[in-house]
Amino acid sequence: MSTFLGMLSAFGLVIAAIMIGGDPLKFINLQGILIVFFGTFAVTGISFRFSEIIGMPSNIFRVLQRGHIDLSEEAIKMLKIAQEARRLNDDLKLEKLLPAVKSSPVLHKAIQLIVDGHTADEIEQVLRRESSTNSDRHMRAVAFLRRAGDVAPAMGLIGTLIGLIKMLGALDDPSAIGPAMAVALLTTFYGALMAHLVFIPLAAKTEHCSSEETLVNNLYTMGAASIRRRENPRRLEMLLNTVLPPAKRVTFFQ
Repeated sequence: MSTFLGMLSAFGLVIAAIMIGGDPLKFINLQGILIVFFGTFAVTGISFRFSEIIGMPSNIFRVLQRGHIDLSEEAIKMLKIAQEARRLNDDLKLEKLLPAVKSSPVLHKAIQLIVDGHTADEIEQVLRRESSTNSDRHMRAVAFLRRAGDVAPAMGLIGTLIGLIKMLGALDDPSAIGPAMAVALLTTFYGALMAHLVFIPLAAKTEHCSSEETLVNNLYTMGAASIRRRENPRRLEMLLNTVLPPAKRVTFFQ
């Protein structure tokens, strides 16, 4: 949510500055839009497969939709499950916890693997492979956004050169100089706007959310393997704290 609010605020400030400065229609140029907006997506698309591009929007939205993840809360959730598993002393009885964790697919799968009787090593292998696959998919989305962030200013520069060439070719016609100069300046403006208000911030946020998600999946993996090995939950707490940032470390057992 904060991502989209930040983008709306940034665009709002730019639009407000344009409105205060005079006629906002002067900032709309069809040639510039064609060169920068469509050119950016066309050039960026060359670097990726069509099947990847089709899935990019939903992939990016899904990552950003999760919002901030409280790592301490996720660690405590895993410790509570470990404590309950130790109390029940029967992996099959953990099945009753599945409905409560349905909103977290990875945690749901981790508990299901325990219930199904897989070994700790098998659980770790399956969950780490799935986490790695998800991370790779997210990083492709980040690469797409960063590539678009590089291309947008370049397309703006191309538009600027086109405008300057048109302007220099029409020095004998004063009425043509203004529109050509507008193309030259507005394409640079559009390119900077797309790169620094859309693509680069989205790339940074997607990468951050993906890193958080990978860390949480690691907590689930460690927790599930520990439960399957029937280790003491206090030992699991110690293990989880080794991968948590210092500010997010937990003290669940007194």
